[in-house]
This record gives sequence, structure tokens and C-alpha cells, in this order.
Amino acid sequence: MSDFLSSFSRRSFLQLTAGAGAATMCGAVPRAFAADAITPGPSSVLLVIDVQNCFLPGGTLPVGEGDQVVPIINELSKKFENVILTQDWHTPGHASFASSHEGKKPFETIELDYGTQVLWPDHCVQGSEDAALAPGLDIPHAQLIIRKGYHSEVDSYSTFIEADKKTGTGLTGYMAERGLTDVYACGLATDFCVSWSALDAKAGGLTVSVVEDACRAIDLNGSLDAAWTSMADAGIKRVQSADFA
Repeated sequence: MSDFLSSFSRRSFLQLTAGAGAATMCGAVPRAFAADAITPGPSSVLLVIDVQNCFLPGGTLPVGEGDQVVPIINELSKKFENVILTQDWHTPGHASFASSHEGKKPFETIELDYGTQVLWPDHCVQGSEDAALAPGLDIPHAQLIIRKGYHSEVDSYSTFIEADKKTGTGLTGYMAERGLTDVYACGLATDFCVSWSALDAKAGGLTVSVVEDACRAIDLNGSLDAAWTSMADAGIKRVQSADFA
């Protein structure tokens, strides 16, 4: 498991990113050109992370220009035989909500049993329109929707393992049984759920790439640069949707 996934590193990352609430689009970063066009095979999977109303403009935790990933992901999905969608799926009064802690405001941090937790506005509450998949997301051949963050006392940025680093979501076992070994991650937000999912997938022995232009970031106090650095250090590739055949 990469150093970023250690308790110390995740604690440091969360402390770095706390304190600012403005959501911005993914910053300008160098692209990595593939030597040859990428052709997804039967062991490849497009992992579409948390493209939900709550993270779109007008949602409860909007990511700047998050809606712009929808047409890119729709086109990209046509190149994949295997597609998995994920949803943040919180209980009312979830421990990650600032409203659940007296005197706390969104984007402050607290210490929970598993470490430092950024406090968020109430978002993606189970069964709400806010938690629904984004309008216009059109991937009829998607084979699985996996939900995370539904345990009331623990958050889950990663779609593989929750923030306590013990509770699995079931995605690892599903992919193993299906023989899916090459992950192409996209969605919202680059510096939280996408990067943490990518890092956990890589730590689990999978080959991982992040499709940069099919993501947008929150970017709290340098979290986007920190995420890309951690992913690069872990050997995760940065690719573009135009790199695919």
C-alpha cells in the first residue's frame, strides 16, 4: 500500500485540504500522452465515480463545472465493455456532515475513531434527488452501481474501502470474480473520491489510470496538486479521453 494510504499521510492530506469551501474546476495540469491509442479489453473497466446531482452546479456540494464531465463520460463509456457506476449514499445525520456536530462548520475538521475527518455540507442523502445520478448520464450497459458512505459513523471517499481502512465496499471481490484488472477512473471529484479510489485500486494490485478530462476537482488548499502527486508516486497513469481508440 502506498505511503499516501497510511494513517499519517491521509491525516496530513485532510488537514491540508480543510478550511476552504470554494469548489473549482480541475486546474491546468500537464497531460500524459499515450504512446499508442488505448483500446480497452475484456479485463478493462471504466469506473465512473459519484457523478451525482449533489456534486453538480446547484447541488449541495457542487464541484465547479462538474456537469461538463457528463458528455465526456458518455462517449468514453462506449469504448468499454465493462462499466461500473458509484454513488455517495449517506444516511441522514451522517458523521461526516458539519450539521451533525454542534458548533462546527463545513470544511472544518474533527477527529473520529479512524482519524481526521473533513466536515461537509449535508449531501447525497439516501433516496434524495440530490443523491441521484446526474441527468444526462447515459450508460445503459453499465453492469453495477455500487454505493458507499452508507455507514453512519464512517465516511468513504474510496469506492473500494471506507475511511476506517477496514470496511470493504465489495467492489474488490466483484472485480476479482469478474476478472477485471485494468481500472480507468473518472468522475467527481479528482482530489477526493477519484484519487482515493485510484490509490486503493492500485494498492490492491490493479492497473490504474485516471482519465483527467473526465474529472473535475474541489481543490481545497492545494488538494488537487497533492492528489496528482500521490497518484503519480503510486504509479497511476494520467490519460485523456482523446487517448482512447
